[in-house]
Amino acid sequence: MALASAAGYGVSDFVGGIASRRVAALRVVLVSYPVAMVLLAVLAVVVGGEISHGAILWGGLCGVSQAFGVWWFYAALGSGPISVVSPLTAILVAGLPVGAGLTLGERPGVVATLGILVALVAVVLVSREATDEDVRVHRFTTKVAWLTVGAGLAFGLNFVLIDQAPAAANLWPLVFARMSATVLVVTIAAVSGQLKAPSGVPLKLALLAGVLDTGANVAMLLALHASLLSLAGVLMALYPAATVLLAIVVLRERVTRWQALGMLLALGAVTMIAAG
Repeated sequence: MALASAAGYGVSDFVGGIASRRVAALRVVLVSYPVAMVLLAVLAVVVGGEISHGAILWGGLCGVSQAFGVWWFYAALGSGPISVVSPLTAILVAGLPVGAGLTLGERPGVVATLGILVALVAVVLVSREATDEDVRVHRFTTKVAWLTVGAGLAFGLNFVLIDQAPAAANLWPLVFARMSATVLVVTIAAVSGQLKAPSGVPLKLALLAGVLDTGANVAMLLALHASLLSLAGVLMALYPAATVLLAIVVLRERVTRWQALGMLLALGAVTMIAAG
């Protein structure tokens, strides 16, 4: 489930990033978030679950983190090189849940702990800069760097917060997360004068991003319920592998030998965590 979530996030991030190169990132999220909210609500009704104060509280807080995370992340992907922004964000996304899990008393086995360390190294290697040969030149500027760091912290906190939601609530915390995120995004868009949905290709990409994000979120919650936060979090942080692969194939971004080594280490890390 953690790897399925990583794949979903990786593809969704790529699609959202491409849409954000055509229109403002906030306008993309204005479509993808409501779509995910509706889809998650339908799934939550079908699956069932207890709507408790814990589900509302932790889900709502998670939504705030998600809203800023996706907004900043799409903005960074729209302005900077995708194969650099995505992996750098993942370093923080991986480190925060691991640190939080250990602080909360989680103690993974020796093999799994080694796997976590290998995975962190893999994310760092994958993050080494590649050459962007897209039609436009996308540089890793100071603004893009700040957006990347903010997105990484917000995404990492997202895993930590949703992990605190009661398991008996099933998918309802995800629904409340999307509700609060949608309200926040619409408010920000209204204040900034960007309350306008995209059209044409960007609209289609935003809709696709919303569908992919829904599946990734469901897989994320299932993974967190079935495993330790420190283990599931670091596996889900391997999502740049999918994003970088698509950037290489579609945008002709070049992968460095360090990134290739990082992907190989990621496979080894997954094996060690699963075995541990």
